[in-house]
Amino acid sequence: MTDPGQIDLRFPIGKFRPAPPGTPDARAGWIDQILRAPENLAGHVRGLSDAQLATPYRDGGWTVAQVVNHMADSHMNAYLRTRWALTETGYVVKPYDEKMWAELADSRALDVAPSLDILRGVHTRWVTLLRSMSDADFARPMTHPERGPIAIDWLVQLYAWHGRHHTAHITALKTRSGW
Repeated sequence: MTDPGQIDLRFPIGKFRPAPPGTPDARAGWIDQILRAPENLAGHVRGLSDAQLATPYRDGGWTVAQVVNHMADSHMNAYLRTRWALTETGYVVKPYDEKMWAELADSRALDVAPSLDILRGVHTRWVTLLRSMSDADFARPMTHPERGPIAIDWLVQLYAWHGRHHTAHITALKTRSGW
């Protein structure tokens, strides 16, 4: 049992809890979070040594570098899922094993600059797309084999949370480690 005053290192900002479908104002806030995520993350890993990038954010967790590289993988997939849901009827998400992806050589690489560049580019394009969409577009469905039917609106909420979630893994580690 976790001490109520102790943070859950797996979910430092809490588990994802989707809100009802977004209002334009709520949606604009989520999109702004997606827009800011790459630079927020970059600011928290800037200046870290290779030893720090190779440090797991918790026992049994990914290293800081794996977290950054995972974010590039995951957010690329989310951007593409948005595009497919907008352009295909009955779009079914192709899931991937993120734990296995995190063990591949490029995900274990300590040079996180390429992943930060990917995030900047993907988020710039994704935000441009999201800001052009109508309410009906945000309601466009997709089916995730493990989660069931979801709408783009839900995906936007998830990825607004996802960027903050993984950045918090790194900031909590830095705080605990005195970096």
